[in-house]
Order: sequence, then C-alpha cells, then structure tokens
Amino acid sequence: MTGSPLGPAGAEDIMFSPDEEIAAYRSMLLIRRFEEKAGQLYALQAIHGVCPLCIGQEASIVGTMMAARATDPVITSYRTHGALLARGVAPRLVLAELLGRKTGLAQGKGGTVRMFAPEHHFFGGHGTAGLAAPLGAGLAFASRYRGGDDVTLCFFGDGAAARGRVLEAYKIAAQWALPIVFIIDNNTAAPGASIVLGQLPSALAESGTPVAIPGHQVDGIDVRRVIVAARQSIARARDGDGPTILEMLTYRYRGHGGVPARAGASERRLEEADPVSRARGRILASGILNERALKALEKEVKESVVSAALAARAEPVPEAADLFAATGA
Repeated sequence: MTGSPLGPAGAEDIMFSPDEEIAAYRSMLLIRRFEEKAGQLYALQAIHGVCPLCIGQEASIVGTMMAARATDPVITSYRTHGALLARGVAPRLVLAELLGRKTGLAQGKGGTVRMFAPEHHFFGGHGTAGLAAPLGAGLAFASRYRGGDDVTLCFFGDGAAARGRVLEAYKIAAQWALPIVFIIDNNTAAPGASIVLGQLPSALAESGTPVAIPGHQVDGIDVRRVIVAARQSIARARDGDGPTILEMLTYRYRGHGGVPARAGASERRLEEADPVSRARGRILASGILNERALKALEKEVKESVVSAALAARAEPVPEAADLFAATGA
C-alpha cells in the first residue's frame, strides 16, 4: 500500500491548529537539544557504552505520540531518548540514567537501551534488534485480555524489520487482530546511502502483506503527515480492526556513537530533510509566532536541557551495594 494517501505528497493540505504547531515544534526541539547535549556528553566520555541518537527522526516520534493517548503503551528499540521525552519523562531523569547516576530511570544501571518508565506507559528500550515487535505484541495482547482499548505503539528501525522475530510478531498480531501499530523508522542511514526526500522504493510498508496487515509509507520529515497517519492507524486498532505498519521515511543525522551517519550530503539537502527546521519555517511563514517569540521559546527549551544536564551530573553514582539490588519500577 505504498504511495497511498498517507504517503509524502500533499502535506500542505493538512490543517494544524496554532497550538498543535507550537506543541509539535516545542517537543521536537526538546528532543533535538537533548540529543545534542547527550552527544556532547558522550564525546566527553561522561556517557559510557553506546549512545544511539535520534536526531532527524523527531517528527516520527512526536507525531505518533501526539496522535496517541497517554495510556497507550509504547515500546522501542535502542533509540529511546526521544520517545521518553515525548511521553513527558523529565530530561533530568533520562540524562541521569545516561550518566550512570543513582537517580536515573534504571538507577544508573541500564544506560541508554535499558530504560523503563511504566508510570508513563513506556516499556523499553531494548538493545536486541527487532525485540520490540514480539514484546509489543505481548503488550497489545495484555490490553485486549484486560478488556481495555489501549493501542500499543511499537517502534523499531529498518535494519530490524527483516528479523524473523518481527515477521513472527506480525503473524500473531494479525491472527489475533491485536491493537498495535508497528512503526518502522526507515532512516535511510545505511552506509553510503543518500538523503531520500519523497517516496522510497521499499518493501517495508508491504512486509505485512502475507498476513494481511495493511502498511503505508509516511513522510517522516513532516510531523503533520505523521499525525494523520498515526491517528488513522491507532483508530483502526482501537476499533478492533487489528494492526497497521507505518514506514516512516526519515533521515538520521548521527551514527550509533554520535558521529555523523554519512558525509558528502549538501547543506541544502540536509536542511530539507530536517523536521525541526521544516516546522520552524512553517510557524514563521504562517505568522503563528514572530521571530522574537520563536527565539524566546527556543531559548527556554535550550536552557531547560542545560539545567537538566547540570542537575543530572550532580547526582550521586550507585554504590557497590546497589549492584544486585532490584531496580524499582
């Protein structure tokens, strides 16, 4: 079902209220500034291990979260920071975990790929490629078993989409008409790949065809397109019609270690592929905010991230006795 109305073309006809425009931009900008700060801390070796960043994928995350209820379960792969922030988790708690502090989401013992926030209905953060899919199907089954109407949002990348565990999860989700939306972030970040703007020849959106799961390519650079696609897919699942696959066409700017994902892209193409810049330009062009007001918002967001980083770095590290202690939910 690639090339359907959920695809990249015609986003200008999607109506966004001024409040939605500002809320989406603020949330995306928070993720961008947070990830930039995390990248700096990683370069300074204040963050150890891996630190996968989602710079460039903000619209996919924020648009999906804005379309969902606060009680809809969320599960991701190892690119977790943006989803946590979009779910309302305090930046200080996420940074404290990245920095290995006792006050972090996993008491400093989980790092970037082992963060849970059940109070925000966020269930990981999983480092094994594609593991979010079967676990997400389990969350969706639990919602159905309890008689609720929550819809699980399951994020993973294009690299994980061909794993056997993902395809098996599709089969189970389709057979039982589970309330789940599978979101594949096709970030076109494979080595040597170029920036993709517009529809991409890909079978990911159609990967559920053998088990009759509908799929769509979505312009993951335009947050408005993402919200429309997510609303339709979530409503379908909530009505009992089963899962949907959304292939978000995005562009990831950073590699697994925070370094650029690729070199050689022109500055103009990078700007066109930036969901934050696109939203900013739309706000100014529509007159929702003027340049002065927008810069005040941007300053506020940046200062909140700086304050969160300073607070997190001042938190204590776990003690030896904490090593084998259970991590509370």
